[in-house]
Amino acid sequence: MSKGTRLLLPHAIYHIITRGNQQQSIFLDEDDYSIYLTRIKRYKKRHSFRIYAYCLMPNHVHIIGQPIGASGLSKFMQGLSRSYTAHFNKRYNKVGHLWQQRFKSKAITEESYLIECIQYVEHNPVRADMVMTAIDYRWSSCQERFDEIYNKESLLNEIQL
Repeated sequence: MSKGTRLLLPHAIYHIITRGNQQQSIFLDEDDYSIYLTRIKRYKKRHSFRIYAYCLMPNHVHIIGQPIGASGLSKFMQGLSRSYTAHFNKRYNKVGHLWQQRFKSKAITEESYLIECIQYVEHNPVRADMVMTAIDYRWSSCQERFDEIYNKESLLNEIQL
């Protein structure tokens, strides 16, 4: 059964989650993480998509972002997911689906909730006992956000990747 059309709010920021099919790992080494980040950068430019936070976990991804146009969210995630799946399947001699269903997205409509979501996303590796502090995890936006705060910039700026 189809999930139907995704409801998108104008100018909203979204917490996006996508998971590996059958809870499989989607990043098997550091090159995979780096390639995914490169693809995020490519598709955010291509589809005018702002990224405020992210965290790449071994079997799922969190992105907090804002599409600029009406179809920006779907086009950004479609391009990113297809591109990375092609890389993964070619590199590991696999075929078929990499992702479990379609991505989930939840609109963030209040600034206080945006701050909570950023903290939740960037502390994911701490809750998973992968690192002691969020800043120690290489595959999230936490270090860049820390650098911005240290340089007296706003917590809610778009990150540059």
